[in-house]
Amino acid sequence: MNAQREPARSLPPLRRRTGSNALGFTAFVALIAACESRPAVEPADMVLTNGKVVTVDDAMPEAQAVAMRGGLIVAVGSSDEIADYIGPATEVVDLTGRLAVPGFIEGHGHFMGLGRAKTILDLTQVRNWDEVVAMVREAVAQATPGEWIFGRGWHQEKWDRVPADAVDGVPLHHTLSAVSPDNPVILTHASGHAAFANARAMELARITSGTANPAGGEIVHDAQRNPTGLLRETAQRLVNAVSAPSEQRSPEEVYAEQKRYVELAGQEALSKGVTSFQDAGSDFATIDFLKTLEQRGELPIRLYVMVRRESNADMDAWLPQYLMPMEGNDFLTVRSIKRQIDGALGPHGAWLLSPYLDLPSSAGLNLEDPADVEETARIAIRHGFQVNTHAIGDRANRVVLDIYERVFRENPDRTDLRWRIEHAQHIDPADVPRFGQLGVIAAMQGIHCTSDAPWVLKRLGPERAENGAYVWRDLMNGGAIIANGTDVPVEDIDPIASFYASIARVTADGSVFYGDQVMTREEALRSYTLNNAIAAFEETLKGSITVGKVGDITVLDRDIMTVPVAGIPGTKVDLTIVGGQIRYRREGQ
Repeated sequence: MNAQREPARSLPPLRRRTGSNALGFTAFVALIAACESRPAVEPADMVLTNGKVVTVDDAMPEAQAVAMRGGLIVAVGSSDEIADYIGPATEVVDLTGRLAVPGFIEGHGHFMGLGRAKTILDLTQVRNWDEVVAMVREAVAQATPGEWIFGRGWHQEKWDRVPADAVDGVPLHHTLSAVSPDNPVILTHASGHAAFANARAMELARITSGTANPAGGEIVHDAQRNPTGLLRETAQRLVNAVSAPSEQRSPEEVYAEQKRYVELAGQEALSKGVTSFQDAGSDFATIDFLKTLEQRGELPIRLYVMVRRESNADMDAWLPQYLMPMEGNDFLTVRSIKRQIDGALGPHGAWLLSPYLDLPSSAGLNLEDPADVEETARIAIRHGFQVNTHAIGDRANRVVLDIYERVFRENPDRTDLRWRIEHAQHIDPADVPRFGQLGVIAAMQGIHCTSDAPWVLKRLGPERAENGAYVWRDLMNGGAIIANGTDVPVEDIDPIASFYASIARVTADGSVFYGDQVMTREEALRSYTLNNAIAAFEETLKGSITVGKVGDITVLDRDIMTVPVAGIPGTKVDLTIVGGQIRYRREGQ
């Protein structure tokens, strides 16, 4: 599908008159001859001109203009050169000096989760538990008795205070249950790796003081062995199973709900300059739904979807029918599998080699059986699928690297697998070089570093934090590729915030979290564009502004490659272009 580059030509400059009619006539004849000898080019559908185009293509790092036709880039060059591609029907966008970069690729997020997060209580900005309770009280006042109340985004480490009777830094459920006695409530932690339930929700889920912890999860109890309401990792499923039974809704209602999630997620992504989204991940039924939308032309951005929550037996049987590599101007790619070894650091779910500094009784949680994950890896090899495994703690990262290494040794003829570790946040120094040595991609999130920094030291202590937390520079020095993202809805999908965190590592209080691990601006931009394309086997079709690739471009209101570092966070997205079409335009632009 790669188009051949068409030569970008410009008219030769007119010479100044010298006072000689003969010379003037000669110059005029030369101009006509040059025009007649230059082959005509087919007009483009869209031309961006008069800008600063950072291409992330080493063959032409910068340009002024871009021409696109049929969803693909057909020319990159100076404004004069690209003027040849302007025809009567060409949409011309004068960048007026603004920066254009390859469309941002979200390297790890949860697409349907982002859409759903837009329809429930947003707890990301609450300052304390009292504000959480107040928001639930207001929601109950508008709900019918028995109706479920959902929310997401709270994080106890970001609060200005916690109640005195908190357990593991998290309140008891009693005040929440008091304002919602008849409405079950489930409030998901910002990380997605824990949730808080009120008494009614726990009653419906049959959670009592005698309920055993499920494998890979924990029901937190107070000193009297009563459930506090906090459910870590897989324990959330006890409540989720009774919160929205699908059999109570018609297929049409489920479809409409999912379609709404896609629309909301797409709108949010486009407003932040994101043109592609790597979804981690979805089951076969959700992929079928997304495939239907792609066939109807109703996917707002490009999706690379990891298969998740399917058994090894089902994957072995069905993966061949779901293999969908990107071809041309595609909007849906399926060629990878998502597994999850551990939880997250915030709720003490990351699986560590040594216990938590602030919770010595725990070294985190192993969520999925490593032997089962290893069998998934062998199934993936058999069917030509990539493996992308969630691992946050240092033990989790080591276990995954060990699994990958064993499977790689069994298959010495497979040399371009590009298997990934999703997050790779806390790595034992002995394991850092293994990423580059094994060719394992570290799919990290820059914004997690600065967002998590305030409690990393509490959880790990200074030595483990300095030597193994978000060690981007060490990984790159070892030859590893770093893909970047936000893990939305864990964090805002804003690439600018993650870009800034990647080059500055400045936390909310203005301190710098181990600044020797920062990326350069060029490295950070590449991690959000070409590296993410490489991490999905899509570098021949996206990730840089190169002739033959898809016309996915983001236009910013300031030059993040040169402005003072402190000015980067205020950057706004003016235009988001997908396949040569403007899909988002900031008001006033």
